[in-house]
Amino acid sequence: PAWLRRLCGQLLSERLMRPSGVQAVVRGIMEGTGAGGAGAEAAAVDWRKCDVVAKILASCPQQCLSLEDYYRLVCPQILDLLHIQDKLTGRQFQRVATTTLLTMAKEHPQLAEKHLLQPLLAPLLRCSET
Repeated sequence: PAWLRRLCGQLLSERLMRPSGVQAVVRGIMEGTGAGGAGAEAAAVDWRKCDVVAKILASCPQQCLSLEDYYRLVCPQILDLLHIQDKLTGRQFQRVATTTLLTMAKEHPQLAEKHLLQPLLAPLLRCSET
């Protein structure tokens, strides 16, 4: 029903914008992916799931005050996904993070540059300045 879909979307949006919310949502959706599967079929399912999660993360929720606020709250958390230490989980989270980054950069290049690319590339820029 429409009311349930709206409520789920609202709860998901609220969770994403909390501290560590992105990681919690990604972990909840991706849980179990790739753990028992083998071969090309399991890898394809894994990629599709990563793409769906990235699409969710790249979409600004209706409840958010502005696109700028959404990017300001969510982008640092997306970059944090690149630092997960567990090998299997880290690989999945990196796929989600890179696909989300690419999607955001295509849809809103200025905001993605400000909130994703500049922080991601800052260490390299600092090294090149010295």
